[in-house]
Amino acid sequence: MRLRVEFTTEPFDLDEAPPHAVVARDVLQGADLDAVDVGPFGNTAEGEAGQVLTAVDAMLRQALEAGATRVSLQVNVVNADSVVDGAAGEGDK
Repeated sequence: MRLRVEFTTEPFDLDEAPPHAVVARDVLQGADLDAVDVGPFGNTAEGEAGQVLTAVDAMLRQALEAGATRVSLQVNVVNADSVVDGAAGEGDK
């Protein structure tokens, strides 16, 4: 099973990335995932279920320890045939 996770961490700081956002980014970029897209207002990652869930667990723990006061998270099951870069939408076959 493949999963796509989308998340944001708060509080936001538009001038520079807060420590919790940097930690979250580093965890995802260091994980064994197929695709990671980090942006100022949202982040996505995709890969095999076990790898995504392991990365999400580490990201949540470390981001909260680094000062995140809120993490908004969405996890979707994606088809194995879906495009890794996120071009395939939810429900695409």
